[in-house]
Amino acid sequence: MTADASFRCSAAGLERADSIAGSASTVRSFLLIENPGPWGVDAVRDSRLPAPVKAGVRAAAARAKVRPLLVRRYHRRAPRTGFRVYAARAGLGDSWLQTAVLDAPEDLLDLDLEALGAGRSPGLVPTEETLVLVCTHGKHDACCAEKGRPVAAALAEAYPEETWEVSHIGGDRFAGNALVLPYGLYLGRLEPDSAVAAAADVLGGRLPLDVLRGRSCLPMAVQAAEIALFRHLGETAMAAVRVLAHRRDGEVTTVDLAAAADRWTVSVRTTLGDDVLLTCRALRPNPLPHHEVVTVERVGAG
Repeated sequence: MTADASFRCSAAGLERADSIAGSASTVRSFLLIENPGPWGVDAVRDSRLPAPVKAGVRAAAARAKVRPLLVRRYHRRAPRTGFRVYAARAGLGDSWLQTAVLDAPEDLLDLDLEALGAGRSPGLVPTEETLVLVCTHGKHDACCAEKGRPVAAALAEAYPEETWEVSHIGGDRFAGNALVLPYGLYLGRLEPDSAVAAAADVLGGRLPLDVLRGRSCLPMAVQAAEIALFRHLGETAMAAVRVLAHRRDGEVTTVDLAAAADRWTVSVRTTLGDDVLLTCRALRPNPLPHHEVVTVERVGAG
């Protein structure tokens, strides 16, 4: 079976009205490597980095559960010497970002990815930057380029220092997609105007709930629960809701949360629906995950 070149997963997902809440990839630690491209189907594997460097980074990242990604500026030349790297740790209250400019690709092998995977510094310098990373990885999925490039262009004009293009981050059917670090916020179904508005929200400490897929440090059902409580309360301040605990019993995940002086529980039922093509390159259908918010209950104060 071969992929239909005319099929677009983002159009199909929009027609099905797939919910974006609870669809963020579950990742805590990220390594970003500046690389102008071109990017192949698997960006790191197919990059022009030296073979021993690619192999070493991929192996170390897999062992440490670190997500390696390639980044580049939109329509801006890479530096003639050196290249920037970022390490990010996404959490609810402990997100951080570190960076440095490395002289040679081989320097990547000196980074302590085991430390990064465990939430510690890999040897870079702390920075207070916020990065808005737009997936434009067309070789991986056509929707990422077709939907992502206009978004990247608009964001690069509005927020040139914060904006980068990034290789595949997941959830192709929600293109245009973006990842905001260090917070691990996944945004989806972005258009140029909504992307600029969403970036303004995040940079101002607010969550753009209409385009928020979830926080990558949380399991997907917990992402859906957190977003449901934000919506229920009419809150957008990033720190307004805190996830305290979660537990799963069969299809149902129950999440304990705090908002101001109140405690809440949100229960979410996760089921698998019809088999569909989840990406443009998919060769076979897979079941479509669905998160249904069952209850949102205030359970007390304190």
